[in-house]
Order: sequence, then structure tokens, then C-alpha cells
Amino acid sequence: MDFDDVLAARRMVRRYRPDPVPADAVERIAAMVRKAPSGGFSQGHRLIVVTDPVTRARIAELAQEPYYTRDGEPPWLSVAPVLMVLGICEDDYHARYTKPDKLVDGQEMEWPAPYWWVDSGALLMLIQLAAINEGLASGFATVPAKDELAALLGVPPEIAIVGVITIGYARADAVRPADTARLRSMRKPFGDLVRHESWKDGARPAGTP
Repeated sequence: MDFDDVLAARRMVRRYRPDPVPADAVERIAAMVRKAPSGGFSQGHRLIVVTDPVTRARIAELAQEPYYTRDGEPPWLSVAPVLMVLGICEDDYHARYTKPDKLVDGQEMEWPAPYWWVDSGALLMLIQLAAINEGLASGFATVPAKDELAALLGVPPEIAIVGVITIGYARADAVRPADTARLRSMRKPFGDLVRHESWKDGARPAGTP
């Protein structure tokens, strides 16, 4: 797909058809774990791909699916045919940044931000874009019961679970005009989000690219 078309299609989708996704498409999307950036090439990303219906249903319970499907919305975590549990291994970052080429005055650097969380967001976005390129939709949900989810999937303690990515074919009513209009009405002015050269003097009029 053209990149502009991919970006235009990027949205969090909560309405899926139960149709299975071809295994080769799932593998191409999961392969983004190799493409996502990681600080110092720490490679701390982890993914668990889940397609088994019983396991997906249990994950939906642990994610408190009714919370996400209130106001008459149809279930989505238990309907999406592919779930990708997104994890990150912080230890990989510390191991990398204690290598000789990364030491600062002989010590591991003081982290200006937790790169592992930043990088997990980058992987989430790549998976979303890869799904769109396959003609699929995606969404994201947090899981309050992370310990139970880790036990269900056998995730070792050094892997922190970030959340669950849903992947599948969007329903015909996945993007409703009323929802689109509501979100557009909430859109902040461009000048509130982007400044040029300095914060104080760098605002541009709303809508100016």
C-alpha cells in the first residue's frame, strides 16, 4: 500500500469479524518484532501470538472485556481471531548498556527515559501498520490482571506485559460516521501540539502544517 493510504487507515478498531487470518499474514505481522527500534539494539521486544479460541476467551476475561464493550458495543477481544501479547524485557536494556561501548565514565548511563517502554510503543505502531498493509485492522487493550495473564501464557517474570494487540478483519460498521465526527470535534489545534524553534514563540495557527 501507499504510505499515505496506510496512515489514513490507521485507527484503533474494536469491531471484528470472526474470520480467521491466514497464518502467513500473521507471521509477516509478527516479524515486525525484528524491525522495531530498540535503544542500543537491546532487542528487548517480546510477542506471544495467540489464536486458540479458548485462550483468547480467557485473555478477554482477564482484560475485563465488558469494560471495553459497555454501552451495547459487541465483544471484540474475544472475537478478534488473533491476539498478540506485547511484552518487554527491561533486563536486555541493562545488559546492553553495561557493555564497554555503552558505559559512561565506566557506569551504566542514567536513563533519560525508560527506553523499553518507548520501544514497546514503537513496536505497537509497526504492528498496526503491518496489519493495515495486510488488509487487516488492529486495536489495543491493557490487561489489569497481568499476573494471571503471565501465568496463563507461561511468561517468565523478567518479561513485563504491556498489553494485548487485537488483529483481524474489521466489521463493516467498524468505523461509524458518528464516532468519526465525535473524534474530529475533539481534535486539538495543530499549534497546541507542535511548536517550531521554541515553545513560547513557535506556535502556528490551527490547521497550519
